[in-house]
Amino acid sequence: MCRTVIGLLRGPKMVLSRKTRRMLDKHKTFHAACGLAICLFSAVHVGAHVLNAVNFSVNYNHEFPSINVARYKNEDPRKIIFTSVPGVTGVLMVLILFLMCTASTSSIRTANYGIFLHTHNLFFIFYLLLLLHACAGVLKYQSNLEEHPPGCLYLNRSAQGEVPGAAADGGEFPGRAARALMGSFFSHEDMSVHNNSEKICTKGPTFRPHFPETWLWISGPLCLYCAERLYRYIRSSKPVTIVAVITHPCDVVEIRMVKEKFSARPGQYITLLCPSVSALETHPFTLTMCPTESKATFAIHIKVVGDWTERFYELLESHLTAGTEILPKCQQRKHPKIYVDGPFGSPSEEVFNYQISLCIAGGIGVTPFASVLNRLLDSWDGCKLQRLYFVWVCRDIHSFLWFADLLCLLHRKLWQENRPDYLNIQLYLSQTNGIQNIIGEKYQALNSRLSIGRPQWKLLFEEVAKSSRGKTVGVFCCGPKGISKELHKLCNSANQYGTTFEYNKESFT
Repeated sequence: MCRTVIGLLRGPKMVLSRKTRRMLDKHKTFHAACGLAICLFSAVHVGAHVLNAVNFSVNYNHEFPSINVARYKNEDPRKIIFTSVPGVTGVLMVLILFLMCTASTSSIRTANYGIFLHTHNLFFIFYLLLLLHACAGVLKYQSNLEEHPPGCLYLNRSAQGEVPGAAADGGEFPGRAARALMGSFFSHEDMSVHNNSEKICTKGPTFRPHFPETWLWISGPLCLYCAERLYRYIRSSKPVTIVAVITHPCDVVEIRMVKEKFSARPGQYITLLCPSVSALETHPFTLTMCPTESKATFAIHIKVVGDWTERFYELLESHLTAGTEILPKCQQRKHPKIYVDGPFGSPSEEVFNYQISLCIAGGIGVTPFASVLNRLLDSWDGCKLQRLYFVWVCRDIHSFLWFADLLCLLHRKLWQENRPDYLNIQLYLSQTNGIQNIIGEKYQALNSRLSIGRPQWKLLFEEVAKSSRGKTVGVFCCGPKGISKELHKLCNSANQYGTTFEYNKESFT
């Protein structure tokens, strides 16, 4: 989860294959898989230690008190667990793990993101408990194997009078009392002679705890994560300047900002912190406009859904502007203080690394591709991209107004430069009671590309495959899980044109 490190690895300066970059994009999936594995093996670990506590109690041996956690025979196993350092730290770690896992479910994460965030921040306490967990030295090893090898018959036990042993002829070795009467028959050499793989010795076993090695495994990743968090804290310590707050239909608000020495690539995202809403809670938002050499402004679009965005929108409500005019610095309104961390890498950065890209968005999922379109509007010098398919599916006709102006400007620019086939725009209105158009005469170019209903994905892929014979097409999706699964399945399906589809999924869940 070191986002900055992953961003550096998938940056343009790193010579990595597309396959390696796609593997880096699955870091959240890998993180979730590790979490499930920790839960599974923790359950096995806890069950084994519960059995250990029972065995320590039932099989207590007063001759070897140093290797027994129980203080007496048949001690209550619960007392053994809750009065020992490994037991107490283990119970606390199980409790923290339970809170982290339950708060990570999609229902809780969607209903209250703060609970998910705060419980996940308990990982630091979890690691401290993990370091203490192995320091009590419950598990021990025998340190004098040469003087007392396994199976050795110890003759000087004070707890019993004799130690039985098998004789060479199948009989039994005499005990200590019997050997006292037969002292003349046992010489010093006889005490170390093997008899049926058993050795008689005079020294008892000694035990030492294992050296704690947990810190060797977690110190490296933990130090790396702490170093990155410190770097991100320093980088995001200076608040940004809000230059415009713009309302859009369907409860979407656009925030345009400037920040000193801030640079980003299309497709990247930032995390936003507003102390007036929450002192610790941060949320990721895709950049819909990136700073360029000619302008330092960058922007995000926020869908007002959930408790955090609602409270944030209320703070901005008194400062909203009706248009897109950016006020001079001397006339800027006083907006709530916000902090920006990032930018961080995402799969959408790879759009320009394919000759042909297919970008599919569902609703507000269009935001990763808005910065791509803005980049093309500004300049496409140095881009490998030769053709872009842009498919946008919305439930409400007014949702298209979020970026209708941008699409029209880019369409007009491509026609003026005699490159009309560079961008293929397909808009779909999934829910409607009749034929609708995007309001405004200036949107006629988009109305002609607007279809009613859901896209026929199979036909779309056949069309792209037919026009891109033998080539590799990058498929990028940011939308509902249902669309994502269907697109992923189509990408893995063979086609008769020899076209390869490489799937890239954008997700913040």
